[in-house]
Amino acid sequence: MARAAVILAAGQGTRMKSAKPKVMHAIAGLPILGHVMAAARGAGAERIVVVIAPGAVDVEAFALRQGAETVVQDKQLGTGHAAACAATALKNFVGTLVVTYGDHPLFTSATFEASFAAQEKSGMAIVAFHSRSTAYGRVITKPDGLLDRIVEYRDANAAERKVDLCNAGIMAANAKSFFRWAGELKNHNVQKEYYLTDIPTIAKADGVGCAVVTIEEAETMGVNSRAELAIAESAMQQRLRARALEAGVGMTAPETVFLSHDTVLEADVQVGPHVVFGPGVTVRSGAEIKAFSHLEGATVASGALVGPYARLRPGADIGEDAHIGNFVEVKNARIEKGAKANHLAYIGDARVGEGANIGAGTITCNFDGFDKHHTDIGAGAFIGSNSALVAPVKIADGVFVGAGSVITKEMSKDSLAVTRAEQTEIPGWAEKFRQRKRAEKAARKK
Repeated sequence: MARAAVILAAGQGTRMKSAKPKVMHAIAGLPILGHVMAAARGAGAERIVVVIAPGAVDVEAFALRQGAETVVQDKQLGTGHAAACAATALKNFVGTLVVTYGDHPLFTSATFEASFAAQEKSGMAIVAFHSRSTAYGRVITKPDGLLDRIVEYRDANAAERKVDLCNAGIMAANAKSFFRWAGELKNHNVQKEYYLTDIPTIAKADGVGCAVVTIEEAETMGVNSRAELAIAESAMQQRLRARALEAGVGMTAPETVFLSHDTVLEADVQVGPHVVFGPGVTVRSGAEIKAFSHLEGATVASGALVGPYARLRPGADIGEDAHIGNFVEVKNARIEKGAKANHLAYIGDARVGEGANIGAGTITCNFDGFDKHHTDIGAGAFIGSNSALVAPVKIADGVFVGAGSVITKEMSKDSLAVTRAEQTEIPGWAEKFRQRKRAEKAARKK
């Protein structure tokens, strides 16, 4: 049966105290909303509809880029009303949908899959967890384990408040039935809102039972403040590290390594302490990333050595057995097999050929103030320390560039280029200089 997801993301998020919409704050390099969408997709949701607030341009743009649809909740009339807004987008959809919140980044595909599966057996399903917190609605079950009702804590009586089974915020139902039930919601409650949690009661009157899927409380965390964002980031990092370790990645101090949602680390990659992986990084088996390195948008091949204190920016492509050493920055450049830049260099918009050696202090001068230009360094080339390669420029295979040179013209194969001025020596100059300075200093003291 076809599957869809409705994600409620129209909340104001005022507790974040940010101009950025709450669901657009990133965890592991991906907006919170993106994590929810990815989990739903992982459970087979073919269509995703995101309910947004009026004027939420950033949220809408992100959702559309991710292949979702959006609808606007014009008035904040509660979660049930928000979910009902998706009816127009899914009016011709035949299948099952899940409804969930866009500010819960730790929900997993397994949880959504369990919700779909339970719905297919019982007609409807919700997700619950055990907690004594007063922040959550209480899940009241019948003797057969099916749901009787969900009661918001503020509306619950004393006996209902003692129940520790709480609503996690995921509901699965037949799409057409769900929107029909949503249209029957009433706002007879303290908040005068249309509660999504009242839908199971309406469904029960139609003879539809509701299964209860139970998960761990840690997965149900919503993000409403900066403090909660930091806690969720920590939880996501623990999850990503555990996944990497289980896959055979070596980490000297896992608690100091930060990963992105899409970081790919193959088995037998070794990662040192205090390494940060931004989005879009792939590291192949046998490579080593040493301490205090920062990688983003980069690919590192087998046997390569990166760091310590290296920075790989977007477009960095490090070949097999290549070395990128301490305080070396690579951006939009291909470092081919066995090439080395071991110290204090900047390589941007370039190709460094197989086996080439880049000396300390070397830079590719790729930007002229208006445009970026390419530097091509051939196989086996040797670039002496403190050289400046002014792009666009091509250095052929086997070239030697003398230390301190400024290269502005194409160099032919196996040639030598030295552009520094001839060294001049003036005997005795230094001692005469010191004597003069001492005399001047003494005169000022009189």
